[in-house]
Amino acid sequence: MKKKFISCLTIILLVFSFAIFFSGNALAYIDPSVMTYAIQAIAGVVIAIGAVVGIYFRKAKKKISKKLGIDENRNKEVEKDEIIVKNKNEK
Repeated sequence: MKKKFISCLTIILLVFSFAIFFSGNALAYIDPSVMTYAIQAIAGVVIAIGAVVGIYFRKAKKKISKKLGIDENRNKEVEKDEIIVKNKNEK
């Protein structure tokens, strides 16, 4: 397994080396709106990663709390839902 990882890493390193050393100048114009798209893409990735980390953190916290026997709602008071409907004739 380790040899496969090293060989894959070597191939990736060679590909990037060739791409960097044998690339030419582009002489192209980059539109200013490209930076806006790049910022939006980076922000989207950061938000998505944060959401995934938050979801898995809550799942892990729930499993650990269940395993240790910790109940978050143990000392909380719960009020009953009372719905009072008055008729028009009653005051």
